[in-house]
Amino acid sequence: MTRLLVFGTFLALVGLVLHFRYVRATRLPRPYSTIADVVLIGMWLLALIGIGSGELFDPDWARGPAFVGLSWLAVVLYLVLGTALVGLVTVSIRIVMAVRGRDSVTARRKATRIGSAVAAAVSVVAVGYGLVEASDPRVTETTVALNRLPAEFDGLRVALVSDLHVGPARGEGFVRKVVDDVNAQSPDIVILDGDLIDGTVELVGADLAPLKQLSAPLGVFGVSGNHEFYADDGGKWLDLWSTLGVTVLRNERHVVTKDGAAIDIVGINDATAPAPYEPDLAGALAGRDPDRFSLLLAHQPLQAVEASDFGVDFQVSGHTHAGQIWPLRYLVPLQQPSVEGLDRVGGTTLYTTRGAGAWGPPVRVAAPPELAMLQLVTS
Repeated sequence: MTRLLVFGTFLALVGLVLHFRYVRATRLPRPYSTIADVVLIGMWLLALIGIGSGELFDPDWARGPAFVGLSWLAVVLYLVLGTALVGLVTVSIRIVMAVRGRDSVTARRKATRIGSAVAAAVSVVAVGYGLVEASDPRVTETTVALNRLPAEFDGLRVALVSDLHVGPARGEGFVRKVVDDVNAQSPDIVILDGDLIDGTVELVGADLAPLKQLSAPLGVFGVSGNHEFYADDGGKWLDLWSTLGVTVLRNERHVVTKDGAAIDIVGINDATAPAPYEPDLAGALAGRDPDRFSLLLAHQPLQAVEASDFGVDFQVSGHTHAGQIWPLRYLVPLQQPSVEGLDRVGGTTLYTTRGAGAWGPPVRVAAPPELAMLQLVTS
């Protein structure tokens, strides 16, 4: 509830800024000014429902309003960016006109009106495109060459699924589609790399039921992400996954064999998991044969730094969403060593998936959702 109050206050202040920029500064006439203010207030309320859906509010009734309200947050992002750009233009006009000794009021007012209209139109179009893009995760194919992979595992097909964020805006139907698309690829191994949900087990748990239908001859494995711990005890979520046929790795490793050869599937909790769930890579690797190939499941790419120190061969991660909504992707490198795709961190090969879902706004702009099919080959 505290988080909702803080967010509501912040969003109200942002809405006030938008009112002054897009209603007052443009001198929008009535009834359009009244309609704009009603939209700002209505969307503020729907956004609050969106933030509380899955945690405070039952998605059975809240998911529809939440979808609209959370989508509005993406519009707000672009409106704020547009406001900043229009402000920069008007300041530039003021400076240029002052240098020329001319009054700038009329020119600035015209720039504000035109710029605000363009910013509003671009915001709506961009988010509309982002809603469509986010609705259909696409299967991507990537070949990963690994020099310690046993020959018996050459060609191993790994389905990497991360960041579904089921709950506030997406439900069981979305999970079912993801499961069907993954099964259609006939993977040898399925990996669920965290952030499958946003909400509590009580309100959102049933939406994950289709995961029970995932099929892979060498197993379905999962690790926690950071969102499993936001609204509930993450251990409850991991317990639920276990009932759905997922081999949950809680700072553990699992030996997978094929034609007499073996590799280690290692999984650690998220980098930010609270006590008593802190990640423990040393514990997960304890007692293993160091000559055996290791595949690490770790939600955040930054965990590859430690993985490299321990000689892990290959790590798969999610978390970044590739920024999810442009231009946020340019902020990701401030925290993570990789944004998306194949990378190298020290001696460890890393693949970071863009994820299948979306956090907050069910919107993706220039960061399409993916179900990553990785074909591992010996090199």
